[in-house]
This record gives sequence, structure tokens and C-alpha cells, in this order.
Amino acid sequence: MDKRELRSSIFRHLDGIVTAPVVAALQKRRILNLIYETNTITLQQLTAKTGGHEGYLNVALRVLASQGFLDYRLNSEDETVTISANAHTNQLLPLVHLYEKVIPFQRESTSFNFQQLEPQSFNNLVQLFDEFRENSGLQLSENEKAKQLQQQVLKHIEGCLVGPIIVQLGMNGMFHKYFMETSFQAVEFHKNPENFEKILDFLTDLGWFTKNNKNYKFTESGLYFARRAASYGVTVSYLPLFNRLEDLLFGDPKKLRETAEGEDEIHVDRKMNVWGSGGAHSTYFKVVTDFIVSIFNQPIHLQPKGILDMGCGNGAFIQHIFETIERHTLRGRMLEDYPLFLVGADYNQAALNVTRANLINNDIWAKVIWGDIGDPDRLARDLKDNYEIDLSDLVNIRTFLDHNRIWKNPTDLNPDRVSTSSGAFAFRGKRIPNKLVEENLKEHLNLWLPYIKKNGLLVIELHTLNPELTSQHLGETASTAYDATHGFSDQYIVEVDVFHKICNEVGLTVDKDLFKKYPDSDLATVSINLLKA
Repeated sequence: MDKRELRSSIFRHLDGIVTAPVVAALQKRRILNLIYETNTITLQQLTAKTGGHEGYLNVALRVLASQGFLDYRLNSEDETVTISANAHTNQLLPLVHLYEKVIPFQRESTSFNFQQLEPQSFNNLVQLFDEFRENSGLQLSENEKAKQLQQQVLKHIEGCLVGPIIVQLGMNGMFHKYFMETSFQAVEFHKNPENFEKILDFLTDLGWFTKNNKNYKFTESGLYFARRAASYGVTVSYLPLFNRLEDLLFGDPKKLRETAEGEDEIHVDRKMNVWGSGGAHSTYFKVVTDFIVSIFNQPIHLQPKGILDMGCGNGAFIQHIFETIERHTLRGRMLEDYPLFLVGADYNQAALNVTRANLINNDIWAKVIWGDIGDPDRLARDLKDNYEIDLSDLVNIRTFLDHNRIWKNPTDLNPDRVSTSSGAFAFRGKRIPNKLVEENLKEHLNLWLPYIKKNGLLVIELHTLNPELTSQHLGETASTAYDATHGFSDQYIVEVDVFHKICNEVGLTVDKDLFKKYPDSDLATVSINLLKA
């Protein structure tokens, strides 16, 4: 078992889950043909010709550039985007139908229920399995470069099939230790074992299981994917958004984001998103342990009164923090005399409900309240008025949240700013110039300055990569999936160096002893930063 190859498969699967709907939606308007026929065209010209929304078209084209299907150039001075066909563009055109075939399954998978799968839906899925076993009807080219692109697309299709399945299995207990360590039969897990066997047989063909009569057992490769099922969760959770990509690109993008108070979001499966985030981010949580231990091993009069986890998700981070302090610090031995104020805040009610339930189940006391990352003043007032807690007395921590602030036009523009980001940014379909994203980030961080001067701000953040760099390292990064899910849902991920540049402009310095990035290379899409004013 080559773990590097298996990890590469996960990245390529995620690429496929977001690339398939982008290709299908663009080609429905023959945009790929248009790019190929014109050879070079600006984003503005393409928007005028197709009647699409410039912001989301920009995201879509950058996604395809990250996969190497076309060339994307951003002029840093005037922020003009130029799209050019390359050798892969023409090779992609006869493969578009493969992406189109899998779109119906992606749509149905948002309400996928293994126990109640409609017969026709199941038959369509089995047909996709059968076609995939035969390379989806492709005759692999003798030309090595053309063959590589064909295999890239086939791996995308595999990801479109595997992603929703592995997430549903993971969320419904299939990857419980009992099933992973022993052989099992489909009848133990499904009321219609004959149908479920066909799904397990497909995964067996991929090398995830061995089968002896009706008994299945995980292979080492299967265990690898099962243990990383959450890695698919966040990307798959955005399938409701990708299923309406035509509306985003050419219709009314506001329909997907405007819901009445108390209603569930319709652009993302938030429960799945929280599940995926909690599992996928656990690696980064462990890295924070050293910081937490050092802070709460100080003399008691120097210690903060507690911790605020802004964007608490499913509460896993708060739980990790509390257990670390309780077991490994001076403060943990003094909790009776010096109670620890734990506060979890989130903008999403579903996340708050999950956090409360998880913390109660683990016997952890914490205040769980509504909060907006973009409005720390209101959060500070709520904490003071309702709980007599000063926000500045807490260590402020957040994970993968600052990029998800609600867009506000910056009020104090620097006319000389030239953005150094390669990102594609939008709000409700309208393109946002990259220099405004940088100005907005600067104003956002400034809002938090009064509350982090005393105890600092610990940030785990997500980042983008230049699409040309991503295309040169396919199978080594999830950047394409991050760019698509976040770009189409109005979130603003910038490169690591751009994030640090704006922090410095605000007067925040990055603690070099704590700073880490993942991976520790030019492909870094995650960073851990202790910011001090």
C-alpha cells in the first residue's frame, strides 16, 4: 500500500467533485468551445458574450485552470483576467459528456439514503458503476499526454461516485471500529442487502474490500480511506450549491443564500459540513496543544480568564482545549479556585446546537452563544451584559473562520494598493477586485485589535494557491476543491504570504516560534498563527 498514492487519490477525488459540475455548467452554454475557438478572451468579454455573472464565472474558470484545462492570467495592475486555450482544452472537449453523466447522481446524492434508495436511482447508480469499470467507454490514447488527461478525468468521475458514498457511510456508522476490524455482511448494515452489496462490490473493485462469498473485509487501502472519510465531508456538503451552479453563473445567485431566520441553509448541508470539518481539522488542533499548555502554565496572575472559540463548529476544538488544560497545565490543578471561562460562538444555529450537545455529553461547562466574526463589538457587549465576561480577558481563538466573514465594502481605501493575491472573489455573483479583498481583510482585523492586545489571537486559517502552481501539482493539494467551495459561497481565502502581509499592515506580528504551515512547502493551504499586537 503506497500511502502517498492513496492520499493523491483523495485530492483527485475532491478535484473531481467540484470540477464535474463546473465543466457541465459551462459547457451547457458552450463556453469551453468559445474559449477554444477564440483561443484568448478576457473575463469581461466572456461575461458580455454569455450573460453570466462575472464573479462566479471568474471562480469557475480559475477552477478549470487549476486542473490545467486552460490558462488563467491575472494582471496585478488593473486586475484584468485573460483566459487562453491550451493543449488540454481541446483534449477536454470530447470528455465533457463523462462529467455530464455523473451530474444526476451528484444531484440525487444530496438526499441519498442507503436504506430508502429509489429503485430507479439505484439502477442509474449501478449503471454508472458498470460503465466506470469499463473506463466509461473510453479508449485510452496511445499519446502519453492525452492518456494522462483521460486518466485525470476518470479519477474525477471516480471521486464523484466515491465522495457522497464514503461520507454517507462515515456519518452512518459504517466505519465504526467493529466493522473495520472484522469481516461483515451487507445484511448487517442494510435492510436491502442485495442492493447494498452492489455498492460494496464497486468499492471492492477499487481495492477497499476483499470479498469471500458474502463476507467483506477492509483492505489496508480501504482502512486508509475509511479513516479519512471526513476529508470528503466539507466538499460533499457543498453539493447543494454545485447542483444549482447554473443559477449561480447565469441566473439569480441570491436565491441560494437568502433564507428566512430559523430556516436551514440551502447552499450547504451544514450538519455534514460540521462533521467533515471536525474530523478533517483534528490534525491541526493537536498542534495548538503546545501553545495552550504554555499559556496556562504561566503564573496564575498572568493567565487569561478563559478562551473564546469563535466559529465553534461541532465543539471538538473546545473539548480538545479543555482536556489539554485540565490534564497538562498548572491551571488544570486550580480549576476550583480559578474557574476557566470557555465560550463557543458561532453564526450558525445548527453548529451551536451540535456544540451544546457534544459538550454536555462530555461533561464540559461552556457558554455557547451566537456570534458574528465580523462584529466583535456586539460579541463583547453580549458577553459583558449576559455573563460579566470581558472579551479582552480571554484568549481569542478561531479555526478556518476569518475567510468566512460577511462581505462589507471597505470604507478606507488605499488608492495605491496593488494586490498580490491570485484569488477569484465574488459576492452574490458580482466580482470583487482582489485589492478590495485585501482592504476588507485589513479592516476586519482592525475590528479585533482592542480585544486581542492583552492575550493575542490564535488563528488557524485556510489559503488559496496560484492556479498555475496547483495545476503543476495535481494530486498533491486540495486547493481546487477549496477554491470552488469557498469561491462560489462568497468566502475569501488568500495566500499565506498575503494574509501575513495584511496582518503586518494592521500592526499584528506573527509569532515565528509557533507559526506552522501545511504542507510545509509552497503548496501550503493551511497556516497556524499566533498574532500579537
